[in-house]
Amino acid sequence: MALTYITNGKIVLPDSVVEGKALAFDSESGKIVGLVESVPADAAVIDAEGNYIAPGLVDIHIHGYLNEDTSDAKPEGIRKMAYGVAENGVTSFLPTTMTVSQAEIDAALNAVRSLKEESKTWGGAEILGVHAEGPFINPSKKGAQKEENIQKPNAQFLIDNQDIIRIVTLAPEMDEGHAAIKEAAEKTGILISMGHTGAGFEEAVSAVKDGVGHATHLFNAMTALAHRDPGVVGAALSTDVTVELICDTFHIHPGVFSIIAKQKPGKLCLITDCTRAGGMPDGEYDLGGQPIFLKGIECRLADGTIAGSVLKLNVAVRNVLANTDLSVPEVVAAASYNPARAIKAEGKGALLAGYDADIIIADEVFNIKRTIKRGNTIYEA
Repeated sequence: MALTYITNGKIVLPDSVVEGKALAFDSESGKIVGLVESVPADAAVIDAEGNYIAPGLVDIHIHGYLNEDTSDAKPEGIRKMAYGVAENGVTSFLPTTMTVSQAEIDAALNAVRSLKEESKTWGGAEILGVHAEGPFINPSKKGAQKEENIQKPNAQFLIDNQDIIRIVTLAPEMDEGHAAIKEAAEKTGILISMGHTGAGFEEAVSAVKDGVGHATHLFNAMTALAHRDPGVVGAALSTDVTVELICDTFHIHPGVFSIIAKQKPGKLCLITDCTRAGGMPDGEYDLGGQPIFLKGIECRLADGTIAGSVLKLNVAVRNVLANTDLSVPEVVAAASYNPARAIKAEGKGALLAGYDADIIIADEVFNIKRTIKRGNTIYEA
C-alpha cells in the first residue's frame, strides 16, 4: 500500500465532524483506509491547513458547463465539463440529457458510454452514467424543453440503455396505467424520477407505489403544494422518495432550504441543473436548440421562462450553510452521500473505509482548495 495522510483538518463524516485525527488513503488502490490517531514519520502528508476534509461532491443533474452540453454528444465537450467541475469539488457526476430529438439523445448516450471507463482515471470528475431528463414529460410543464421532441414514456428505451442511464425524469400522468414505470422498475435498476409533470397528488403518490423513487428539481416544473391540492410537491414530501433542490437562491427561496431538509432527512440531493452557460460570462447561449440568456445567476429563454442554472455544487453547499441552521455534515451529505446512495453508486460520497478516495479540501465557505479522485489530485487551487 502507498498510504497518504491528510492532516490538520476538520474531517466531515456523514454524521459528524472529527478533529485531531488524520484521514488515510491508499493512492495505489484509490481507496480510503480510515481515520488514524498518528502519522508515521516518513509518510506522505497533505496538510489541510485547518480546512474541511470532505467527500468529493456528486452532481446527479448537470446538463453542461464551460459552453459545453451533454446533448451536443461531443466526447471532447463532456471531457471539458468533467475537468471543469472538478474545480468546484465535484468528483463524480451524471451528464444530463434533455428533451431533444431521439437521434440526439441516442448520440449523447453513446458519447457518454464511450467515456465512462476512461473517466475513472482521467484528471476530471468521474462519469457514473447519464440522467435522462425527458423526453417523457408533460408539454404543459416542459419549461425550457422543446415540445416537438416530447414522447410518451417508453420502457423499452430504458431497458435497452440501462447500462448507462442511472436516472430518468418523466411525467407519470403521461404514462397510461403507469405501464412504463412498472416495467422499468421491474426490469432495470434505473432511478425513476417525477419531473416536468402536471400530475395531481393522488397520481403522484400512485406513481411512487408503482416505482417512482425520486423527484427532479423539487418545486420547479411540477404542480405546487397547496393546502387543498398538495400536488407533486406534496406527494414528494409525504412519501419516501429522494428529492433534488437547486439551491442557487433564484430557483428556490433560501427560506425553503431548511423546510425541505428537515422534511427529507437523508433524502435531500443538492444539484446544479447547470447549463452550458455555467462558468461563462453573461450573454446568449444555447439549450436544447433554443437561445438562453444569462444575466448574473439567472438563465432564461427569450420569453422569460427559467432555463436551467449556472450554479456550482460547492456554491450550493455554501448557500445552504449560509441560509439554514443545518450542520456541516448534513449539508455536505446532501451534495455527496445522499445523491450517491440515491443512484446506488457503491463506495461513493463518504469518507468511510473501503470507499473510493474521492476527497475535497475546502475552506469555511466551501471554496475548493484541492480535489482528489480515487486517490489522485485532479485540482489544486
